[in-house]
Amino acid sequence: MRFYKKQSWERKRAVILRRDEYLCQECKRYGRSASANTVHHIYPLEEYPHLAFVSDNLISLCAACHERMHDRQTGELTERGQQWMRRRSHLVTQRHPPSDLKNANAVRDRRGVNLFQ
Repeated sequence: MRFYKKQSWERKRAVILRRDEYLCQECKRYGRSASANTVHHIYPLEEYPHLAFVSDNLISLCAACHERMHDRQTGELTERGQQWMRRRSHLVTQRHPPSDLKNANAVRDRRGVNLFQ
């Protein structure tokens, strides 16, 4: 997806990895320590584009944990991914409702370029 190649995403990704001290937040929950190299959208980007850059919706994960968040055959979140959604629902959906549902897919960067094109 072109979104992940945008400079604005690269900057946000770096901020989140730094915030989480480059540690996998799922492993950390279980007392393990693993390096994170992926930033995961708790509320999936395709369904919640207005949350694309919301820090409350982003967590750092190792590759193995990120794979466990998604069913790659169906494209759906696994139970583990849904658990994160439930845990963060008070932060994400209440603090950051879409300002305009009709235009939720038109997330734009600072220059006004649609990030999903």
